[in-house]
Amino acid sequence: MKNYIQPGCTLELVAPYDVASGAGAKVGSIFGVATDSVLSGASQNFAVEGVFDLAKTTSQAWSQGAPLYWDNSGKLVTTVSTSNLFIGHAVVAALSADTVGRVRLHGASI
Repeated sequence: MKNYIQPGCTLELVAPYDVASGAGAKVGSIFGVATDSVLSGASQNFAVEGVFDLAKTTSQAWSQGAPLYWDNSGKLVTTVSTSNLFIGHAVVAALSADTVGRVRLHGASI
C-alpha cells in the first residue's frame, strides 16, 4: 500500500493563533490539542484523538457522556452547539464551577 501516510492520531497543522502546550485549537473544521506551545502561523503537531483535560466554560455543569463543542471565541469547551464545533464527549461529570473538564476527542473533524 503506497498511499498510506500515518495513523492520524496527531496531525501537523498551522496554528491559527498562539496555542499553549496542552490547549485546544480550531484549524478550519479540525480541532486538536497542541503537543507543544506554538505561535500563530507556525506548524505544530496537534492530537486529534484521545482523552484530555481541557479548559471549560465555568457556567455549565457536564454530565458523563454529554456532547461537547469548541467555542473558538472563548477558546473553551462548552455544551452549547450553536456556532460551535463538535469535538467529543465528557468522560466524567463536571461541576459548573469547574474550570477544566475531561474530554474524549472524536477525531479531526465532524
